[in-house]
Amino acid sequence: MQASMTAMLLDAPRQPLRPALLPLPEPGKGEVLLKMGACAVCRTDLHIVDGELAPHRLPLVPGHEIVGRVVAAGPGTQRFAPGQRVGVPWLGGSCGSCPYCAMGRENLCDRPRFTGYDRDGGFAEYTVADARYCFALPEAYDDAHAAPLLCAGLIGYRAHAMTGEARRLGLYGFGAAGHLVAQLALRQGREVFAFTRAGDTRSQAFARTLGAAWAGASDEAAPVPLDAAILFAPAGDLVPRALAAVRKGGTVVCAGIHMSDIPSFPYARLWGERCLRSVANLTRADGEAFFRLVGGGAIATTVVPYPLTAANRALDDLRSGRIDGAAVLLPG
Repeated sequence: MQASMTAMLLDAPRQPLRPALLPLPEPGKGEVLLKMGACAVCRTDLHIVDGELAPHRLPLVPGHEIVGRVVAAGPGTQRFAPGQRVGVPWLGGSCGSCPYCAMGRENLCDRPRFTGYDRDGGFAEYTVADARYCFALPEAYDDAHAAPLLCAGLIGYRAHAMTGEARRLGLYGFGAAGHLVAQLALRQGREVFAFTRAGDTRSQAFARTLGAAWAGASDEAAPVPLDAAILFAPAGDLVPRALAAVRKGGTVVCAGIHMSDIPSFPYARLWGERCLRSVANLTRADGEAFFRLVGGGAIATTVVPYPLTAANRALDDLRSGRIDGAAVLLPG
């Protein structure tokens, strides 16, 4: 096996990633070494690179939507066999002993470890992951199309579950997560209303091709009262707009890990038993349920591939809103 690997390294926030030749990592107890097949690029990666999330460690290899094959296992690691394909999500480990872990709410763990944030992630040819927090992946998806499921799919699934029985669902931001949640909702017979950046007619047309009942700018009023809305766009000023769009008793779910400040708004926007809540990370139970649901290829991921060494271009395209679906880095 080769002794080194190519990785895209973040030395400091607000600086481009640099290609680096790093020693091949070795798996420790309970860990697996993976040869990367694909790694999707998430808006959380962008928040880390742009310094909107304070760094936990530097230098850092970002990336937390990883698809890879096991090439070696650390001591006592038997969950996955060599050659098996697995996925690595954002939640890369939890303490197992805090009150939240004891309640089965490991997504709220007091001492979590996040992939591509607390530990090196998938913008590299190889990575090491805690085997307990990896998922076996459905064969219906190749590596590139499976990668967005590891965060856009999982977080979208958790956010969608929080909307309950909503029949009319608004999606603010129609990128990697939005285009997957839209398909889940439509399969359940719900109506989807897509809200994008003003002037982004390309994303609006993309939403309509997937079956959205309506697509328009985020500063437009919804054509009908919504039962629920999910905010994937990290803009706090969308919160009052979404609250105004949902009916009494409706729910607004903030699905991002970072958001700009929410401006003040009249209490009338919240009154009428409207609910405003956030989604924090995911649980392994979420992952198992989600992959059972989509295991036969129930939803289609739209991907834009980039070479691993073009990670900065992928991040810039995501930052500028030039991607329909999800950007995915591919090795070699």
